[in-house]
Amino acid sequence: MLDLGFILTVVLIHFVALVSPGPDFVIACRNTMLYNRKTGIFTAVGFGLGIGVHISYAVFGLTWLISNNEVVFSLIQYAGASYLVFIGVQSLRSQNIAISNDSTKAKRKISKWKAVRIGFLTNVLNPKATLFFLSLFSTVLNPSVSSETLTLISIILVISTIIWFSLVAIFVSRRQFMIIVNRYEKRVNQFFGILLIGIGVVIVFL
Repeated sequence: MLDLGFILTVVLIHFVALVSPGPDFVIACRNTMLYNRKTGIFTAVGFGLGIGVHISYAVFGLTWLISNNEVVFSLIQYAGASYLVFIGVQSLRSQNIAISNDSTKAKRKISKWKAVRIGFLTNVLNPKATLFFLSLFSTVLNPSVSSETLTLISIILVISTIIWFSLVAIFVSRRQFMIIVNRYEKRVNQFFGILLIGIGVVIVFL
């Protein structure tokens, strides 16, 4: 039997976390601006798959393992920070790549699978996302919650993540927005590069 109160609680908490700016938001904007709207949307799909991983270990018992094993969590933390720094360095090295829109052909493109992979790794290696889902499910999850409820929650969280970041990609790829961005493409690359490196450093030291 579905627990509508439990579902509503988890979905609302997730939505608040979802719209809060973080590594996923930065990567969604970066990929959309550097490449195109389609790349941004496939990146959003990667975020959704990452959310699926977080839900899986939170629901199937890894909550206890990670929350009680500092080594495991530290490994996730450093891996996530390192990946963000890596993407940031790539942005700094890509200062001469044209930022594209749907009506202008990009000088360089990436495959949809690479876009999905970037989104997936950014999300699944984000230690704050790990901590969020551990805290969320360890707080609200109880033995009385049915498998049907958990399945529905998983589907809602994954789909809502994809929809939200797809909307972000659609917004930042609007022609009026891109015309302005195209004038400052070098600074945009520098901005996202420094921002991602900064987020990686903060994750490690805070």
